[in-house]
Amino acid sequence: MRSPQVVRDPSLPAEVTIWEVGPRDGLQNESRVVPLAVKVELVSRLVATGLPVVEATSFVHPAWVPQLADADELIDRLAADGLLAGGTPLPVLVPNERGLDRALRAGVTHVAVFLSATETFARRNLNCGLDEQYTMADPVVTRAKAAGLHVRAYLSMCFGDPWEGDVPVEQVAAAGRRLLAMGADQLSLGDTIGVGTVGHVTALLRTLAAGGTGPEQLAMHFHDTYGQALANTVAAMRAGVTTFDASAGGLGGCPFAQSATGNLASEDLVWMLDGLGVRTGVDLGALVATSDWFAGQLGRPSPSRVVQALAD
Repeated sequence: MRSPQVVRDPSLPAEVTIWEVGPRDGLQNESRVVPLAVKVELVSRLVATGLPVVEATSFVHPAWVPQLADADELIDRLAADGLLAGGTPLPVLVPNERGLDRALRAGVTHVAVFLSATETFARRNLNCGLDEQYTMADPVVTRAKAAGLHVRAYLSMCFGDPWEGDVPVEQVAAAGRRLLAMGADQLSLGDTIGVGTVGHVTALLRTLAAGGTGPEQLAMHFHDTYGQALANTVAAMRAGVTTFDASAGGLGGCPFAQSATGNLASEDLVWMLDGLGVRTGVDLGALVATSDWFAGQLGRPSPSRVVQALAD
């Protein structure tokens, strides 16, 4: 299999963490439900590629995301296969305390909460206002931390909102600081509709740093709607960020924001990082094979350019 020629850029981090979100963020946007056995195999295969984190599912009410209604069964199967107690974290999204209760019963070690940087999306996605969402999330984070869990906070609409338009960087920074002050271990900044650009990314990270939030506390979650995800990733790396969310085969978007399409494909990210000499620990060939296999399960080609170029 062809590999990129390596040209190391010493201004970039030597190593980054790819936080794989395909089984959760990717599948929640599918028009049909993927069989449980296929999900189990997908998670298993992704872990085997060397991805350091594979977000498995969401303990959300099935009425909201029917594609993930089998979350409890999935975690049980992964536990039975030894994956839940393995060396690769398999985080789950917990939208509220009921979701956290399910996560605690299941024995997961990493959970994530999901909030919005804008009022409109908070009401559309979480059915509560911008300030109310923190009241809902606070006991989830507090209880999870007390139980010894690692807590990630997703913040959506950080670079633009389809209903509100531009989102001021200070508004995003203030929301992020509030989540970290709540006790979250990591803050993932989401470009939910993929409108961010290099200058915008740089400005947001500078604003966060000026307020005391350093890149070691952050992850970036880029969508490739306008083809900017890889450029934005390099900009964030230059600012010191070393954790990036991506989805195998470019699966997913957001079911609650119709203009949100195209998570950054994990393969496209690994190809670029390999070419830059940035370590990820991921076997690109195994990852391409996994996404190519899963595209066959879905009955359509993978949107990842690297999968298209390298798959047999």
